[in-house]
Amino acid sequence: MSATTNPTSTGSTVDPARTVHLAVYDTFADWETGHTTAHLTQHGYTVRTVGLTTEPVTTMGGLRVQPDLALAELDPEDSALLILTGASAWDTGDALAPFAATARAFLDAKTPVAAICGATAGLAREGLLDDREHTSAVSFYLAATGYPGGDHYRDADAVTDGDLITAGPTEPVAFAREVFARLGVYEGERLDAWYRLFHDSDLAAYAILEGDAS
Repeated sequence: MSATTNPTSTGSTVDPARTVHLAVYDTFADWETGHTTAHLTQHGYTVRTVGLTTEPVTTMGGLRVQPDLALAELDPEDSALLILTGASAWDTGDALAPFAATARAFLDAKTPVAAICGATAGLAREGLLDDREHTSAVSFYLAATGYPGGDHYRDADAVTDGDLITAGPTEPVAFAREVFARLGVYEGERLDAWYRLFHDSDLAAYAILEGDAS
């Protein structure tokens, strides 16, 4: 992958290895990726939003988001990760199916995909969970899609299987932890400390995270 010109900023470049794409669509669950995108940005990543089109969307929290690019413009070679959040539309029709198809293209290109909440059902319908370990809200939520991958379901806060990360809707911190591990943002003791600080409010983890532990 090589740096490319950022069409939203004349003369600037975007490094695909440090660019994460966040899918946005009406009713997307904005709280599910707050930890992930905030800490990625603080560690030198650029987060770009991707919509079905570049028309504004409204999140479940009522925030209006203008996508940086349309889904048809997205190339896995220009990205380090695709993030898919939950949204009511995952379970009310096929409007978001193109995002699941894009997830397939990313995985085929060996570019990681991270899906949380209802997005996991979209991946199940796309056949991407048939042979990969995964999790979601509960096993019967995915079973309702009719997918044949139930034997690979794991009762866990978040699961990484190769280039695919999945998590349930109550686990945005564990979701972020798996993303950081996959991208190498935090590792080992510091990764564990980050999780304990933000998930368990363990203040002793702060010193480790900041590198001040004795």
